Amino acid sequence: MDWITLLRSLQSDFLKRLTSGCLLHCEIESQHSELTIISGDRLKTLREFCWLMAEKYKRTSPVRDVFINNLKGKLGEEVVKERLADFITEIDYEKRFGGDGKSDFTLTANSLVGVEVKSRHGSIDRVRWSVSAEEVEKNAVIVCILIQEEVNEAQSAYHLFLAGFLPTQMIKLKTGKISFGINQLLYGGGLFSYLEQFQVSQNSHKSYLSQNQFIKSESTPYLTLGDEYFQKGEYAAAINSYNQALQLNNHDAEIYYKLGLVNYQLGDYHTAITNYSQAITININYDKAYNQRGLAHYQIGNYQIAIEDYTQAIRINPHLAIHYKNRADVRSHLGDNQGAIEDYNQAIKINPHYATTQKNKQIARYLLDNQQQLKQVINIDPDDAIGYKNRGYNRAELGDYQGAIADYNQAIKINPDYIDAYYYRGNAHYDLGKYEAAITDYTQAIQINSHYVDAYYNRGNSRLEIADKQGGIEDFHKAANLYWQEGKLAKYKDIQARIIELEIEASLDILNF
Repeated sequence: MDWITLLRSLQSDFLKRLTSGCLLHCEIESQHSELTIISGDRLKTLREFCWLMAEKYKRTSPVRDVFINNLKGKLGEEVVKERLADFITEIDYEKRFGGDGKSDFTLTANSLVGVEVKSRHGSIDRVRWSVSAEEVEKNAVIVCILIQEEVNEAQSAYHLFLAGFLPTQMIKLKTGKISFGINQLLYGGGLFSYLEQFQVSQNSHKSYLSQNQFIKSESTPYLTLGDEYFQKGEYAAAINSYNQALQLNNHDAEIYYKLGLVNYQLGDYHTAITNYSQAITININYDKAYNQRGLAHYQIGNYQIAIEDYTQAIRINPHLAIHYKNRADVRSHLGDNQGAIEDYNQAIKINPHYATTQKNKQIARYLLDNQQQLKQVINIDPDDAIGYKNRGYNRAELGDYQGAIADYNQAIKINPDYIDAYYYRGNAHYDLGKYEAAITDYTQAIQINSHYVDAYYNRGNSRLEIADKQGGIEDFHKAANLYWQEGKLAKYKDIQARIIELEIEASLDILNF
């Protein structure tokens, strides 16, 4: 059993115990513990430090928000500092605030090796951590901390779980960000042993990196040759070349992925699944491997597993139409018409020409057939505003935005204060690119209910489309405040990050001007 499989197995056991509350708890510094409790004077010191940081870095957000974000991060860093102790360095906040996309710690014996800490609060089944390409580049591991309590000014104690870690060599990310859940992490008890391999001199570490680059360059000719054989349809020769590449470098996810492609082409779906799984073991965020494994599962009748693989591919990369199209195919096969319609529409939304190609005309036919059924099935009472709104919503889901607007118009004619009809009509206008009309509808919804948070959020997006950046920022601030009041912390955090990005862009625009 390899070390990754072992740590994944231990992680599965940890998740079961995390649910039941039966966790390892050790208060001795530098010893492994799944649970760390921070309270009393220790928490007071952290709070005081975070208030100082909040006052210092309050330019882009309210002081309270900056304080909470600082405290959340600081709590996670305290866990890692307690578990790894002298093995890692302290953070110099005077030089580098909050890591700033770089490293939160480095190894004491080798300052080239970075450790990034990510802290989140949320339920076990829904909490997710995200990492940027820059963080992947600058760190050896990402350590994830789960905070049991919601972080605020008055909490008297925090129960912090070492949720797990990911070696950055398992994350292939050149741009943007990627997120992952707790079940994708490796067991935290293996963190120290994993980092020990890097506890060498800086010169030795450079030598280690050069050796890895040499191994990769040695395997490249065989990989290229395999690609050429595959393109020619010479599958046996392709497999032989890829296997030779593996003999030189058996930790390259791409080689396993390409072996999977060949075996899939040969109809050996079980072997292809094994190949894709090996690629995913090396790179847990390999969206193409999840997508291809889903195709192989579909071929052998494992439909639900195929859906799970496509869903994982979508979570990792939600911007590829093929992921939605493939999941729609399975849902259609299983009779989940509504799910199939949603996925086909999303595929077309990402790539508007997707349904016009000969290969994918089935999408257009599928949507058209269901649209005809929709018109036949739904019979609406002339005075039923809700019925018109519901049919409008379904039409919009099918991509019939003009038909949806006609239904929303009828609903509003029956009930001039029908707030949801205004909101959804705004969405339909937005999808048609009629941003001014969308803003008018969202504004009407807000006038009826000043706490309609999604209307603020969508109006902000619409204002950005017409280059009203300041108006968009104002709407996002209002939405953020309402998300916070409603306890929707994930949405609150996402929109706060977007506000910061927009405010930075706005300041740059002023400087450039």
